[in-house]
Amino acid sequence: MAAEQATRLERLRVLTRSSGTKSAVRNRSAAKRGTSISAKWNVRRASGLQILEAPAFARFNWLVHGLSTRPGGASELKSVRDGEDTCEKVLNLGFTDWDTKKRVRDNREKFFRAIGASKMRIVALRQIHSDILQVVDSANESQSESDLRGAAPQGDALITREPGVLLVVQTADCVPILLADPKRRAIAAIHSGWRGTVRRIAAKALGRMQMEFGTKPEDVVVELGPSIGQSCYEVGTEVAAEFQAQFPNARDWFEGPFDPLADSDNDPNWLPWLTMKPPGHQPTPPRVQLDLIAANRAILEAAGIPARNISSSGLCTACRTDLFFSFRKERTTGRMMAAIGIR
Repeated sequence: MAAEQATRLERLRVLTRSSGTKSAVRNRSAAKRGTSISAKWNVRRASGLQILEAPAFARFNWLVHGLSTRPGGASELKSVRDGEDTCEKVLNLGFTDWDTKKRVRDNREKFFRAIGASKMRIVALRQIHSDILQVVDSANESQSESDLRGAAPQGDALITREPGVLLVVQTADCVPILLADPKRRAIAAIHSGWRGTVRRIAAKALGRMQMEFGTKPEDVVVELGPSIGQSCYEVGTEVAAEFQAQFPNARDWFEGPFDPLADSDNDPNWLPWLTMKPPGHQPTPPRVQLDLIAANRAILEAAGIPARNISSSGLCTACRTDLFFSFRKERTTGRMMAAIGIR
């Protein structure tokens, strides 16, 4: 009973702490479009770490899952705050230039132990912001923890029905998407930045699950993990134009002057000499703000997954750098992991 109360208190502390005006604006914007935002994710303490757990997955006793957070690791991340040099101990799970391989491996072992996956076969990818998907089965059993050190195949989505396998994706602003089909006991782990989103990587992973495992979209449960929120994610002409070309309702996922920006003919800097201004004095190109969560939710719904089966943490990585890593906000930063596996 005491443990349950502590978990509830910890959940309240983490998820209701103010994320600033930007996060509030993002949440109000999502509500206007009918996008539900869940603040019910559990924060569980294990092995000195804070692990995020999606409540929709908790009822599946055959499933292992967890999303890492920033605190509790052995890595030392140096930065400048308020004009002073700082060094912060963090749980970096990516092989970045500023960290040592030993610390990253130690952090990973700690994370896998915390989610109860120490004895599972770990499968990852060399993520390249693509729509490439890999099917994990007994035929590619060599794909394991060693792949996390650089030998993994390229791609941004993994699917499997193999027991004893843990699928992982790394993020630091992009959307981690976890899929579970309780009828067929099939799962997917997806890394979706704007490039993966515009290529419908989540829908393609679902389609491949249908082909390989007989998955029915109406049975699938989806969790969208912490990622950069709309109010913190400014993009320009290239992104707006690509979404406009792929989705008739793309403007629903943007705030700002989307229509003129999506038309590349309106770019004020396409031929700088026409502006008659010296280099460096061209007009600042307009920007819009992209809601990756809303876009992926709409893509999954269009693929047949009921809206009630899709939930989001509602947490912005850029607003909550106390809890997450954000490449957009920090540049030099670590990587988190979203993991899902079959016992």
